[in-house]
Amino acid sequence: MTSALDRAGTFTLGDRKVRRMGYGAMQLAGPGVFGPPKDPDQARRVLREAVAAGVNHIDTCDYYGPHVVNQIIREALAPYPDELVLVTKIGARRGADASWLPAFSREELISAVHDNLKHLGLERLEVVNYRRMGKVHAPSEGPIEAEVEVLAELREQGLIGHIGLSNVTAAQVRAARKIAPIACVQNQYNLAHREDEALIDELAEQGIAYVPFFPLGGFTPLQSETLSRVAASLNATPMQVALAWLLQRAPNILLIPGTSSVAHLKENLAAAELVLPAEALERLARIGTEAVTAG
Repeated sequence: MTSALDRAGTFTLGDRKVRRMGYGAMQLAGPGVFGPPKDPDQARRVLREAVAAGVNHIDTCDYYGPHVVNQIIREALAPYPDELVLVTKIGARRGADASWLPAFSREELISAVHDNLKHLGLERLEVVNYRRMGKVHAPSEGPIEAEVEVLAELREQGLIGHIGLSNVTAAQVRAARKIAPIACVQNQYNLAHREDEALIDELAEQGIAYVPFFPLGGFTPLQSETLSRVAASLNATPMQVALAWLLQRAPNILLIPGTSSVAHLKENLAAAELVLPAEALERLARIGTEAVTAG
């Protein structure tokens, strides 16, 4: 199936080729990524519209809700299209007060994999990211070998196809690769947060996908006068420019912008066709040194 998203190309995720513009399902849960959405029918429409537009990489997690988002994905998309790659993550759980809590013991990791399988209605998860809690949205050094070994065991059992890492340092990626192949790394990276510049290039050389979370700033959306001016000059929205910049940053970057709105989904996906000229790239490159986020 051809798609307008083909303009941005593809990259290997595990042993599958996926379009570089994907979709992140986090916002399909209720406020604070907790509980059900206000409009479950709308959530299902967003997923179906994404797949109909050519998205074949969806990022999810069983602690979104918890369980809610995976259940909505199953309701909306099962039986899943053959080319669709669902990527989930483990390593945390939700408290009754909607808090985000570490959950990385052997038992918790195994239980989380089985929860994802059950709620997505799958017998095998294509990619599972081990998500280190660390500093919540920034990595911190520390051993991860024990957790990766658990995932490697589950991979040998056939419950997991490929292992990914999230919120990790370059040293942790290297340590994990000594235990098992790593399919992708998912860290915070966008126009304003560029701590992973060297890591992105290192992973590109190794053929490993880099999946930036909060590509549009997350809970604190990107705000920059430079970004707004570049967008106006290209007759695009600032968020489309921010996504297009990521696509042009490196060939191994896969995007998973999230939204609970069909209109916003279409706006995000249109960024796959936006090509930024050299002058715009030069202006945007300076944003990393500015104070561009609100709050």
